Amino acid sequence: MSSTYFAHETAVIDEGCQIGEGTKIWHFSHIMSNCIIGEGCNIGQNVVVSPKVVLGRNVKVQNNVSLYTGVTCDDDVFLGPSMVFTNVTNPRSAVNRRGQYAKTHVGKGASIGANATVVCGHDIGAFAFVGAGAVVTKDVAEYALVIGNPAKQVGWISEYGHRLEFDEKGEAVCPESNELYKKIENKVKKSVQ
Repeated sequence: MSSTYFAHETAVIDEGCQIGEGTKIWHFSHIMSNCIIGEGCNIGQNVVVSPKVVLGRNVKVQNNVSLYTGVTCDDDVFLGPSMVFTNVTNPRSAVNRRGQYAKTHVGKGASIGANATVVCGHDIGAFAFVGAGAVVTKDVAEYALVIGNPAKQVGWISEYGHRLEFDEKGEAVCPESNELYKKIENKVKKSVQ
């Protein structure tokens, strides 16, 4: 165990991985070589972080999540309990497709709900929100709220996780932060004040 991060005694930490200061790794998790985990992350119980996975700072990985090679997450990402990433689009047990892993990138501040599935090769935009149980089969825009199977966009969401209601000028205010958001040509950006 390192003095800069905490790992439960049942966790397996392979040599050659990088783990940031203040990160916590809980029961029965496996951190594989050649992955990078940023500072202040929380890796829940029964999590696998595969080689070449990159997690930014303050990433929260809930119980029973497998992060396979090809997955990268920016800072402040939330991965809900038992959500699933894939990394091969056409898996077959008898066909070895190592080295053909499709990439999936999760943008800063995005949240993926419990039991959601992200089919590989599709990116999740910054501050997007994927609802529980959703199946993502295409890219998700920044600040988009998607639900269902297959996941469909049903609205927009603030950085604080509140649904945004846009007026006729294409403006919305987060009820918690009072930050202003603008929608232009089906894209949402936070207004800098």
